[in-house]
Amino acid sequence: MRERPAPSFAASHPYLLLTLAVAFWSSNMIVGRAIRDEVPPVTLALGRWIVAFLLTLPWALPPLRRQWAAVRRHWAILALLGVLGVGCYNTFAYLALRHTSATNAAMLNSFTPVATMLLAAAVLGHRLTRRQVLGVAVSLAGVLAIVAQGRWQVLASLSFNRGDLWMLGAVAVWGIYTVALHRRPAGIDPMAQLAVFIAVGILVLLPFGLWEWRDGPPLRWHADSLLAIVYVGIFPGFLGMVCYNAGVAVVGPGVGSLFLHLMPALTPLFAFVFLGERPAWYHAVGIVAILAGILLATARPRLPQDRHERA
Repeated sequence: MRERPAPSFAASHPYLLLTLAVAFWSSNMIVGRAIRDEVPPVTLALGRWIVAFLLTLPWALPPLRRQWAAVRRHWAILALLGVLGVGCYNTFAYLALRHTSATNAAMLNSFTPVATMLLAAAVLGHRLTRRQVLGVAVSLAGVLAIVAQGRWQVLASLSFNRGDLWMLGAVAVWGIYTVALHRRPAGIDPMAQLAVFIAVGILVLLPFGLWEWRDGPPLRWHADSLLAIVYVGIFPGFLGMVCYNAGVAVVGPGVGSLFLHLMPALTPLFAFVFLGERPAWYHAVGIVAILAGILLATARPRLPQDRHERA
């Protein structure tokens, strides 16, 4: 009998890839906060994706040449994914943060896994298990514990404004992007697809960047700002998208999006290491709840026959 081929790294380690993606995106928040007075938000996003695009090209060009006919045939879904995942999500989030607090934005962003699971159930027919629903609830409780700083009165005192509407738009955009990943054409190389996503996203961001350069705050170019752009291009941009897309392709949009709950847990850790911001007790409580919820939602139930497989 022919031996079964070894599974790919993504197939064997999807949860590791998703965790790495969220870790990269969490570090992006720290970098963005550190250089917020030097590089305006859309300029930072454009720089990020230009660097990511240049990194993608060496792997993407050979399959793009071979599969260009397929890319043209499936241009609509590829363009949609580029507009949503690269162009719109970051822009909506940056617009939100101009009008709302980071606390409000973090709380609203924590509903992304819930929105994604509901979209996956409605559009793809994915059934939610009781274990997944419970895992999302436990994980969401951990997120809210961090956002509320351990005092539930904080949530009751939050006020909402138009920035929160932009953040809800960002949540919807990322949920649609994650679900739409399930519809991307299987016959096109993933790196070729990513190059198309990023190219479309850059085209979407470019008009906003031109407006920002003309009417926005001035750029302050120096070594730190250039290094920051290179960093967010390599890690949150290029590697973050590669890891997230590969992980979602294996575990599906609902479970994949659940890992976004790690962002409010990992961000304080990065802030402690790089910015000297000391975490509080509620960060530990929130992290434990988030990890417990993810483990609960992703654990496979043990089948009765597994106990008697081999003596």
